[in-house]
Formats: sequence, structure tokens, C-alpha cells
Amino acid sequence: MKTETIRNFAGAIIGRIETDDRGNKTVRNFYGTILGRYDAVRDVTTEFSGRIIAHGDASAMLLNNN
Repeated sequence: MKTETIRNFAGAIIGRIETDDRGNKTVRNFYGTILGRYDAVRDVTTEFSGRIIAHGDASAMLLNNN
């Protein structure tokens, strides 16, 4: 599993994106709460409740909306 730390312009950590071996991504905020997921097989991004918010990889957008 690969973890990418996302920071704002001031350098503060705003979240993390974890990518597994299949390309699926889990987006977490600073506190570790899951904001959503990207499913590589279905090629959709869903919010934490499972509602599809985008076709394709829009995982970074989940951090902007938080």
C-alpha cells in the first residue's frame, strides 16, 4: 500500500490518499476519517456514504470539499 500525504499551501497536512496494489484509493482527512474512495475497476469515485460523485479518479477533489 502506498500512502501520499497531501498538504495545503502553508505546509499543513490536510489529508492522505492510500493506494492499494490494484489502484483503488482511499481518501482520509487529517483526523483519519474516510472521506471517500476511488474504485479502479469501476472507474468511479464515491463519497463516504457510497454515492458516486465522479466517473474517473477525482480522489483529490474529496480533500478540497472537506
